[in-house]
Amino acid sequence: MRTLEETALTVRTEDLSVRFAGVPALDRLDLRLAPGKIHGLLGRNGSGKSTLAATLAGFRRPDAGRVWIEGGDLGTAQEPYENAVVTSRVCLIRESGDLIDAALVRHAIGLAASLRPYWDDELAGDLLDRFEVPLNKKVQKLSRGKKSALGVVLGLASRAPLTIFDESYLGMDVPSRNLFYDALLADYAEVPRTVLLSTHLVSEVSTMLEEVVILDNGRLVTQSPVDALRGRGASIVGPAAAVDEFTAGFTVLAEDRLGGTKSTTVLGDLDPALLAQAASSGLEIGPVGLQELFVHLTAPTGGRS
Repeated sequence: MRTLEETALTVRTEDLSVRFAGVPALDRLDLRLAPGKIHGLLGRNGSGKSTLAATLAGFRRPDAGRVWIEGGDLGTAQEPYENAVVTSRVCLIRESGDLIDAALVRHAIGLAASLRPYWDDELAGDLLDRFEVPLNKKVQKLSRGKKSALGVVLGLASRAPLTIFDESYLGMDVPSRNLFYDALLADYAEVPRTVLLSTHLVSEVSTMLEEVVILDNGRLVTQSPVDALRGRGASIVGPAAAVDEFTAGFTVLAEDRLGGTKSTTVLGDLDPALLAQAASSGLEIGPVGLQELFVHLTAPTGGRS
């Protein structure tokens, strides 16, 4: 089994900007993806997620700033654009699949295997069977769900030290997406690498993520470990009057009421004194959902941090 140092890459961007017709898609972005973690890339439509994924994978040249990929067998930091050594170790799977429609599935698999130094043919075969993707069918004849499944197979079996999934599983139904999540976690445990998962399905993937990057209008809203981000809010449940009194000084993200009981999700730090006050008032304190925080942070009235 390869070690983490051999199977994961570090990603850094410095003042990264990409523009389309003069309009920024990424605007002076500084971030670092630590090696050997599953990172979530979150943002509303048009936030710059796909542009960032394509730029990290070397599909697009930055208009300003730099992308650096380092670690593993690359050693020192290198830029991915027009760098065959780096891009062979970075696998980007987009919703479109970037597949040749007229090719047979087995030919698509063979091409991927020839381009990926860490390709695992046994894993590819197992996943094709589990997703029920036929080898001798043309890509253009596959349903949208099967095309998405084929993309997922290509991404996982690549075992690329940096693997990026950009909404690549949207065509899949819920059971197939769950199969993908399980397969990703199982193979990540066996061969740790750096994974970037761009998604709108925040609630589905939240338990998988270790860190999140949230973009809005091409700018970094926040980058944080998931647990730290969740710690910025809380769910308060109890008698309605007591909940209202306790949450009066907080930013309220959501409210729900059933009879005399109320549940309110708030943004803010709860120190030990506040927790003791809540307990004495008969209130229950629970974690806040990542999706609720994401919606708040990217809303027009949300804030950057």
